[in-house]
Amino acid sequence: MSTLITNIAELMTQDREHRVLKNAAVLVEGERIAWLGPAADAPAADESVDAGGRALLPGWVDSHTHLIFAGDRTAEFEARMAGESYSAGGIAVTTGATRSTSDFDLTRLAMGRMAEAVSQGTTYLETKTGYGLDVENEARSARIASTVVDEVTYLGAHLVPDGMDAEEYTELVCGPMLSAVRPFVRWADVFCERGAFDEAQSRRVLQACRDAGLGLRVHGNQLGEGPGVRLAVEFGAASVDHVNYLSAADVEALAASWAGWDGGDSVTGTARGTVATCLPACDLSTRQPLAPGRELLDAGVQLALASNCNPGTSYTSSMAFCVTTAVLQMRLSVHEAVRAATYGGALALGRESGNDVDGERAVGSIAVGHRADLHLLNAPSATHLAYRPGIPLTHAVWRAGVRAR
Repeated sequence: MSTLITNIAELMTQDREHRVLKNAAVLVEGERIAWLGPAADAPAADESVDAGGRALLPGWVDSHTHLIFAGDRTAEFEARMAGESYSAGGIAVTTGATRSTSDFDLTRLAMGRMAEAVSQGTTYLETKTGYGLDVENEARSARIASTVVDEVTYLGAHLVPDGMDAEEYTELVCGPMLSAVRPFVRWADVFCERGAFDEAQSRRVLQACRDAGLGLRVHGNQLGEGPGVRLAVEFGAASVDHVNYLSAADVEALAASWAGWDGGDSVTGTARGTVATCLPACDLSTRQPLAPGRELLDAGVQLALASNCNPGTSYTSSMAFCVTTAVLQMRLSVHEAVRAATYGGALALGRESGNDVDGERAVGSIAVGHRADLHLLNAPSATHLAYRPGIPLTHAVWRAGVRAR
């Protein structure tokens, strides 16, 4: 089955050439993009969709969420808005609620959050464990997540549970818990921050997870300068997320990790670096300084934007809100912000490349052979995302070639 989407006023490809095409069309065959170019040159298809002079983008790639949870932390949010500072300890509240919720209800809640994200243009999504914090419940969270989202990350190293010794818990994370979640996850993460895991503990977690064959990510530099960025770069982590407080050395290390990178051509095998993932909705909710996205981009660091959807510090799945904030408050251009929320997220998940040969189709950009993840705006250009903040602009969504909205 082939579908031609035509009469596209602006096609923002986010491909290697950063092309923005006017009066364009896209041909979808099955789950892949088969052709794109001027609408006047479009090939025949089984069916046609008139975009009505709207803008077409890649679907959002949300590379950092925490969707497997139960419970409510409204009181914590109210207290924070009244002036209390954020600390990592609130995670324990969600852990208690999550542990006491059935598999059926946890799955139902996660599926609802995923559907909400897709309805707003998100077509590829990662989520983490981290609200189980014992072997049984971390494995359960990983298993449930694997049935709901595209990428699952093991975050047993989210917080040391009440009543447990930090060193003993770190051993559990690196041993029995890791073995229990391993069949369901592709990535591992650690919250390297004061109040969570220190440098030595974080290093042990990263080493154990790398030895187990998992890709690595790091929660780092959220509440102050620390070792998170340095560890992420040292271990070759795919991303370091939050990055609110960076020293000059941190920025230099991230930039150096991308030295010589050729832009993502998987054929050449050129080494990639560590993506800096900014979480602006979380920054606003915790009243932290916004991550220095402009400085990172100017230094040559590859940037991603993600929602960090979670019950405590960023209860939103709106990637459009993150893009708008990045433009209005982080000084990114519209094109840079959209790229960070699409191609950048794919890069943070190692899914920026792929083709018909290897069967692992790329996401986050519109190019022949890539997965047909498309987001049609009810606006003539992507600029309206920032020009009309807060207005729901998603008109239609295709996920792997299937219309989801």
